[in-house]
Amino acid sequence: MTMHSVATGGGKNNSITLNGAEKYFGVRGHGVQALTPTTLDIKGGDMTILLGPSGCGKTTMLRMIAGLETPTAGSIEVGGANLWSNANRNVDALKQLGMVFQEANLFPWLTIEENIALPLKLRGVDKAARQAKATELCKLVGITGFEKRYPKELSGGMRQRAAIARALSYDPNILLMDEPFGALDAITRDTMNGELQRIWMETGKTVVLVTHSITEAVFLASRIILLSPRPGRVQEIIDVPFERPRDSSIHKLPEFQAIVAHLRTQLEH
Repeated sequence: MTMHSVATGGGKNNSITLNGAEKYFGVRGHGVQALTPTTLDIKGGDMTILLGPSGCGKTTMLRMIAGLETPTAGSIEVGGANLWSNANRNVDALKQLGMVFQEANLFPWLTIEENIALPLKLRGVDKAARQAKATELCKLVGITGFEKRYPKELSGGMRQRAAIARALSYDPNILLMDEPFGALDAITRDTMNGELQRIWMETGKTVVLVTHSITEAVFLASRIILLSPRPGRVQEIIDVPFERPRDSSIHKLPEFQAIVAHLRTQLEH
């Protein structure tokens, strides 16, 4: 199934390229092959979704792009620069990347404002500039008024908003997200999908998001990368054609339901 995307792409400085990137855990031939040699271009400015069954290598691929896992073979380019040189990471390439995990992982002893600004503090940014950036990002992600609260005082969805704000604090070109809404209830998850779409449209970031949810993938994606069961390989690439912004009514469209049905069939097989 091939469809034309209407989402606008960005430039080379926020693109991602995998060139034969492969991952073994353990010794090659005796360990577990998580990802077969993969060559893939992720266009700058797109919302790219990695979709597949558990254990298919989508999180491994994301972690390799994030610089958290070393490729066994092949290379990864971020913004046209090699991310890895042997087992060493390119610091300049890493600066282009922000990461959001399934759990918000906020420090409970810091306020929301302090959590968001922490990456800037670690980079030596002065307090006034950190506070100004945290205030700006709280507005962007919809948690204005909660800057002085602590994580335990916020709902799960609001904590994830803060985690997204923290990942954006140093203005990376690329936002990597590993099941960011997987721990949320269905209604909150739908709300956060809409909010993520808004944030993406306002910032123009490249987003690469891992999910198990087919409907979440089709709602959010400019492009879906469908991975096969382990060892992971790119099984299919689908460009999603719907105009932005999208809302919940899109689920009722026959075209939406057709893509969902197609992906479900592929995953079941």
